[in-house]
Amino acid sequence: MEETTHNEQSDAYREQIRKRIKRQHEFQRYLSVWFGVSLILTIIWWLSPGPQYFWPVWPMFGMGIGAFFQWRAAYGTPPREITDADIDAEIDRIKKSK
Repeated sequence: MEETTHNEQSDAYREQIRKRIKRQHEFQRYLSVWFGVSLILTIIWWLSPGPQYFWPVWPMFGMGIGAFFQWRAAYGTPPREITDADIDAEIDRIKKSK
């Protein structure tokens, strides 16, 4: 019985690691896209006639916000698993507030 529990935990842990590695690959791909889009927008700005302020900064900034959250999901602290004790504590908290 204990061996089955160990295998199930191992499988769950491997699945969690697999998802984390997938997020890391997606983040690296996003950085490539961000760089490409930034380069294209900068070239368009550079080829535009007349003096202009550097407007590509705004899309770069927006994509940078997305990059931060993708980085956090890929390399930050993994979310803590919700346990039965957490659920019981929340039920008790709700019952006390009524």
